[in-house]
Parts: sequence; structure tokens; C-alpha cells
Amino acid sequence: MDKSLLKILPVAFLLLFSCARTVTRVEPTKAIDLSGRWNDTDSRMVADKMIYDLFDSDQFKKYADQLGRKPVIVVGMIRNKTSEHIDADNYVKKLEVVIHNSGIAELVESDEFRDKLRLERTDQQDFATSSTAKQFGKEIGADLMLFGEMTSETDTANKKRVVNYITTLFLTDIESNKRVWYGQEEIKKYVKN
Repeated sequence: MDKSLLKILPVAFLLLFSCARTVTRVEPTKAIDLSGRWNDTDSRMVADKMIYDLFDSDQFKKYADQLGRKPVIVVGMIRNKTSEHIDADNYVKKLEVVIHNSGIAELVESDEFRDKLRLERTDQQDFATSSTAKQFGKEIGADLMLFGEMTSETDTANKKRVVNYITTLFLTDIESNKRVWYGQEEIKKYVKN
């Protein structure tokens, strides 16, 4: 074998294995911010804070007292109006988890899943036994709908960037269109390259 090839082989192996990707498992709740953009930690923090701010608000407590039971909430559309790709559906799911697990309000399915349930109920009328087929007209109607939007403001200079993410949620009485609660949460990030 050529001596020059013998000298190159160890270097080639070193380069090949030094560029190998490593993956480390971390706790899902651990904050890791690589890009400075909105991420899973931001979604979780904002969802938790905003829903508990809602449940602690005097307006919500007064509404629940007047109702005489746990209010039933359906989560509507949360619009992403930032310049970034933010998976608003993922954020909605985090809101739904907090509402469901709170024990303070009831949660009913959004329109997307309600339609699937209604289709299944329709199929059961033809294909399930009469003793197990689920009936129409037994759904629980929501009292309140949660809407919202995510916006951001960005300031850049040289290799520095400040991004202020603003999440605004509105809780509205479905029957009267009266806004029961209005909340806003901000996260500001300073990024240096």
C-alpha cells in the first residue's frame, strides 16, 4: 500500500467521525433556545400563565358564580400574525391541556373534532347496535369561546435583534357576544449573533 495513502487514511477517519451528529435526550420542560425565535418553551409558559390569569380574574369568577357551575369553554382560532412560522395549532393544544387539567372549567371539542364526532355518530345510527349507538342532541354547548392572536415586534441593529412576542386572548360569551376576559402576555428576546 502506498505510504501517502496510509498517512491520509487516519486524517480521513478523524474528519469523518468528528463531523458525526450527536443527539442527547433532554427533559421536555427544559428551556433550550437556539435561534431566539418562538419555541416550545414560550408556548408552554404563555399558555400556563394566560389560562391561570384567566381563571384568577374577577371577571371569570363573577361569570362562573352567575352561571352556578363550571363554565364550558371551546377554544376557537388563535391567529399567528407574526413574521415567523409558529404552529398555532400546537399552541392551541397547550391551552386546551391547561384548561382541561385545571378542573376550573369544562372543555368541549373545537369545530374540527366536533364534525368528526358527528360523522361517527351518524355512522353509528346505521352500523352499531341500537343499545350502543350514541344519540344526537346530547352534546354539551359551550358557554364561552377563547379567541386570540400572536403578534411580534422586531428591532434590529448590526448583529443584534430584539423580538417582542405579544399573545392576546379574548374569552367571549357565545350567547351575548360579551367579552368576559381579555388577557395579554409578552415575551421579549434579545439575540446577539
